[in-house]
Amino acid sequence: MTSHEIDYRIYGEEMQFVEIELDPEEGVVAEAGSFMMMDDGIKMETIFGDGSQKDSGFLGKILGAGKRILTGESLFMTAFYNDLTGKRNVSFASPYPGKIIPIDLTEFNGKFICQKDAFLCAAKGVSVGIEFSKKLGRGLFGGEGFIMQKLEGDGMAFIHAGGTMAKKVLQAGETMKVDTGCLVGFTQGVDYDIEFVGGIKNTVFGGEGLFFAKLQGPGTVYIQSLPFSRLAGRVLASAPRSGGNSKGEGSILGGLGDLLDGDNRF
Repeated sequence: MTSHEIDYRIYGEEMQFVEIELDPEEGVVAEAGSFMMMDDGIKMETIFGDGSQKDSGFLGKILGAGKRILTGESLFMTAFYNDLTGKRNVSFASPYPGKIIPIDLTEFNGKFICQKDAFLCAAKGVSVGIEFSKKLGRGLFGGEGFIMQKLEGDGMAFIHAGGTMAKKVLQAGETMKVDTGCLVGFTQGVDYDIEFVGGIKNTVFGGEGLFFAKLQGPGTVYIQSLPFSRLAGRVLASAPRSGGNSKGEGSILGGLGDLLDGDNRF
């Protein structure tokens, strides 16, 4: 095994965090901003890219970091190492309500493809790269562009899905259609394409977008019930407009009810 062999435990329901147990000299890499807490004795180091290639040289490191720019992520990742003799724990938190999904890459032939912002953390040695779409329709209308993220190696990785997560195992030739924003990730055997919704009424008045993600097995697909873009859209739609207008939820008096409810901090 080239990746570090880590143990873990996931806590919580709606706002989860994963606790990674590190043996001496073991390490884990994580997205910047996902760190929650760690035991004394763990060394934190900022690195270019994912640090999976120890002897790649300066050019290799630059190329690895450049891949992360293409996915919209930071140039840097953070690595955490256990420098002491006993076991130590480090924890990483969900960025918004949802579920943390453990991905054992050895079960998926060493590769898993996910949306660009799904990756949370992984055992040191797992490569976090990019996956280009070879299909024009998928690239233009897939919601993720031509580029998705790929996780490669033989260790554990952790991704995050918004809301409730559904896992679907597709048999050879079996297909399913998914909202493009609800797709979290899939194994390398799954064929992923975009399909037009069809119909004038569906297109103009359906309110579900113009395209579905069409997935064909064999392989495993992970789907989220609450994409962050949908969550952000609902929050923005409910936010007070200039002048203090709001939906006045919970009161038949609307805005007048807001003046009487005693909570006017915002």
